[in-house]
Amino acid sequence: MASIEKRGTSYRIKVSNGYDVNGKQVFQKMTCKPNPDMTPKQIEKELNRQAVLFEENCKKGQIVSAVKFQNFAEQWFTDYARHNLRSTTFERMKQLTGRVYPAIGYMRMDKINTRVIQKFINSLAEDGVNQKTGKGLSHKSMVHYLSFISCVFDFAIKMDMFSDNPCRRVSVPKTESKEKQIYTIAETEKFLELL
Repeated sequence: MASIEKRGTSYRIKVSNGYDVNGKQVFQKMTCKPNPDMTPKQIEKELNRQAVLFEENCKKGQIVSAVKFQNFAEQWFTDYARHNLRSTTFERMKQLTGRVYPAIGYMRMDKINTRVIQKFINSLAEDGVNQKTGKGLSHKSMVHYLSFISCVFDFAIKMDMFSDNPCRRVSVPKTESKEKQIYTIAETEKFLELL
């Protein structure tokens, strides 16, 4: 149930939104400033309407706790990944944090949308990202990065923090495929002859 509190000329609407990963109760808040021309009865009616809408949005997962991506991802590693992933997969996911955390780790999860993730994935295809080749990362590597972020959001959905995973609408850029060096028919015949 939403609570409404008068604060000067505005009102604060507060809704309980469950608990965060550390078991602390999370509240979502919004400020509402009614039109000064409204009567007290109209203000009360408008505040109640805003409170109901805000509470419904919180329940649908459109407004979630202010947990940062990095904090929640570390919780995912501890509570889920360590117990459910193969050790090689776990280690690979841990390595991916080196690029993911500086890019989106500081952001609140409710502020990370498809556009933010798409921008990050696109940046991985830019020249210079791969320090060995001086080019962008391979398509497979970009898929791994997207998969890691998606796993964290899927876990948040299981924890009733979200109703949607923004990674589902992200597309991984195509990269230039390396032309494979293969024998010609004449070279193959020569090879078989030498055998």
